[in-house]
Amino acid sequence: MIEPTIPPITEDDIANYLANTPDFFERHASLLATVQLTSPHSHRAVSLQERQAEMLREKIKALELKAAGMIRHGHENTAIADRLQRWTRELLLTRETRELPRVAVREIAAQFLVPQVAIKVWGVAPEYATEDYAQGASEDVQTFASSLTLPYCGANPGLEAAKWLEDAASVASLALIPMRAGIAPHAFGLLVLASSDSQRFATDMGTDFLERIGEITSAALSRLRPVVPAAV
Repeated sequence: MIEPTIPPITEDDIANYLANTPDFFERHASLLATVQLTSPHSHRAVSLQERQAEMLREKIKALELKAAGMIRHGHENTAIADRLQRWTRELLLTRETRELPRVAVREIAAQFLVPQVAIKVWGVAPEYATEDYAQGASEDVQTFASSLTLPYCGANPGLEAAKWLEDAASVASLALIPMRAGIAPHAFGLLVLASSDSQRFATDMGTDFLERIGEITSAALSRLRPVVPAAV
């Protein structure tokens, strides 16, 4: 008669046994004192208790780093919110409608430390048509702006809008933010933010904040557009 082959005990079997038999070490307490492990820090043999203490210290350090990161991000978000509030306040305090684009550009550069900022609007009321920001946007740019559902971020592949900047040759990354009146499908302006840092406006960056900038700018600059008579 052939006896059945008993499979060898594996490490998983031992681990499962110990995990499901919590009183094992109570019955064999002396075993704990003889267990020696290799410390990843000193590469010497240490007791199980010492290794557990090391692991606990590592977990505490990781939690401290995570907490510090959360605090840092919280401070950064608060700083951004404060800058956004100051920028919005400047727009609200601007009484001269024709000055709104210039204030928007100046304060974006100052509050958010953007090296170069430019803006163009079109379809404005006749009294603003001679302003520099109301000229120079070709039909191609207007069509491109209307095609953007989200801000464009990335390198400058020779975009026409980049030529509105004072030093287009130094631009390594830029953001193009379309301006719309409410939910209108067509844009009535384009805001350009640029930097010599290729990662400042990287292609994989989030655009939520830039979208808020676009919405506020659009709301403020909508005062430049012709007043449409109410339907009778």
